Amino acid sequence: MLLSLFLPTIILLIIVQIVREISPKSQGWPRYLIIAAILIFAFRYILWRLFSTLNFSNFVDGIFSVSLFLVEIACIYSLILQVCLLSKAKPRHKEADAMSAAVIAGTYQPTVDILIPTYDEPVAILRRTVIGCQAIEYFYKNIYLLDDNKRQEVKMLAQQLGCEYIARPDSSHAKAGNLNYAIGKTSSELIAVFDADFIPNKNFLSRTVGFFQDRDIALLQTHQSFYNHDPVARNLGLEDKLTHEVEIFSRYYQLLRDSVETALCYGSSFVVRRSALEKIGGFVTNTLSEDYFTGILLSAYGYRVIYLAETLSAGLTAENMASHIQQRLRWARGTLQGFFIATNPLKVPRLTLLQRLAHLEGMTQWFISGFRAIFLLMPLIYTSFNIVPFRTNIAEWIYFFVPFYCLQLSTYSWLNFRSRSALMSDVYSVIQCFPVSLTILQTLFRPFSEKFRVTPKGTTRKKYQYNWKLALPLIIIFVLNAIYFLDGFQLFINPDTYSNLNGYILESKRLAWIWSVYNLVILGIALCAMLDAPKPSVVECFDLNKKIQLTDGINVVLGVSKQISEIGATVELERAVVLHKKVSINFLETGLQLQCEIEKLDFSSQNPTAIIKFDLITLPQYRQLVALLFCEPGRWTARETPGELHSLWLFLQILFKPRFLKKLKKFQIGRAHV
Repeated sequence: MLLSLFLPTIILLIIVQIVREISPKSQGWPRYLIIAAILIFAFRYILWRLFSTLNFSNFVDGIFSVSLFLVEIACIYSLILQVCLLSKAKPRHKEADAMSAAVIAGTYQPTVDILIPTYDEPVAILRRTVIGCQAIEYFYKNIYLLDDNKRQEVKMLAQQLGCEYIARPDSSHAKAGNLNYAIGKTSSELIAVFDADFIPNKNFLSRTVGFFQDRDIALLQTHQSFYNHDPVARNLGLEDKLTHEVEIFSRYYQLLRDSVETALCYGSSFVVRRSALEKIGGFVTNTLSEDYFTGILLSAYGYRVIYLAETLSAGLTAENMASHIQQRLRWARGTLQGFFIATNPLKVPRLTLLQRLAHLEGMTQWFISGFRAIFLLMPLIYTSFNIVPFRTNIAEWIYFFVPFYCLQLSTYSWLNFRSRSALMSDVYSVIQCFPVSLTILQTLFRPFSEKFRVTPKGTTRKKYQYNWKLALPLIIIFVLNAIYFLDGFQLFINPDTYSNLNGYILESKRLAWIWSVYNLVILGIALCAMLDAPKPSVVECFDLNKKIQLTDGINVVLGVSKQISEIGATVELERAVVLHKKVSINFLETGLQLQCEIEKLDFSSQNPTAIIKFDLITLPQYRQLVALLFCEPGRWTARETPGELHSLWLFLQILFKPRFLKKLKKFQIGRAHV
């Protein structure tokens, strides 16, 4: 009997494993096979829920039963639409190769204005971005620093670096207004936009402007990557194992929208045709998500808005949990404002049905966070008030739900190109579910009550800091789940205790107990992520293996860099040699030569190591250093997420040994400062 119940699941997992072995990447017929399986089991599950499990024995049970079913249907609708769009998705790498040939050959080289909008970002961050834009290997470019705060130090920075400076008389409409003002002051055929903290690769324009040989293309968005660690991964101590939180958007959701040529513009690292932008009246100004709705309006005018899944730039992500959540709330509010403006993708003329559905899926994605809050609360409500949301038993649940769930779990990361595991995705969803749910309600009733707020960047933190305000609702639910978890053992150990309950109530309690076990694990990880780890420096350190030469004027030794930042490096020497404190380091592959000071020589290990601090760096040297750290083509490579079992193992390790019990990994330039 037990084997027959698990047989569909066993067969599915075997098939999925075979398909993944045959095709490690989600493409071709394996993708279609998995999509077909998901659709079949989704409809199988829906039919079972609809015709066998709804409980109308009384009014309260009926309300909760139908509500839960509708929430599930909404989640499954999103899944079905995603996999249908995924079946049409195709990467544009080969197209980029073909289009860039004319740019490299010099037969197509349109003029490009590079716009860098800024409000209150630190000058050190702006300096890197401007220098990175200047390092782009493209002759017909002009770089403009758009200062919406009229800061004297930013104007002096522009003069020092040799780029144009634009400051408008007022700061109405925030970033969108800043960009629109600059459009009237510039004239190039194409416009590239970078946020103040985004640094492009040298080949950014050669890989992108070639697409604009097609006059129907109005906007090209590129992959969004980050050179600092995701705060959730950092707080969990998994920054070397997890992908960035937004990777799933860049590597998966963007491909879905690109499949119907209405990719989402996310405000940085994109190129747009000036004539198309002027035709629609510039960037949309009546929303917090001006980039998103500008792309929609371009699509509505018949232009192609496409996506190139190549990492051609990298920026700073939010550096603590509070900023991380603040940024997501701004995105949520800005996206949902689309229901209340003229650029509503459900009403704006000339979009295709599939384009409307793709945007609807994107806008309603935020409601999934609200649903996740419901899924956290439901087991507690059901068990506390003896509510029976579905009429079923454990055997039926195993037969119909488990195969569908296991299929999703085993194919989730494979379908999204290894950008995120299902378990990690659920952790992110739980972390933000309550603040996002509140923002959704506020936006639906008062859509324009909040102003644009820049996410803080370039911050430091000397000690651990817990986000009690964000964590409080999760703590309450965790405690209630823990109480029910301990009490619920009686359901299995001593069922006679509940002999006064009818069968469906008892089965409902057992399912709720299983549900609460899963919630406890995810809530525990989410609460661990609320503890911000120390961040003693604004400087990021990178693992870069570059051949180097150290000399103190007398001794010369070769080696390889292991870590490099803007203030120093850790290098591995080919032999042990005592060097004077003042030395010179030469990066042999680039010709960059810097004066530096040895902080520490370590000859105790098999490979001698030197920790060095750079002395005063000239502007030409700093340009070379920025190019080395940030701008080389192929500099930012995609990481694959751990699988579901590996993710579960990592989670269990975190629960028993959270980040604050581990030694912090940090760059060892003891006396260095920015």
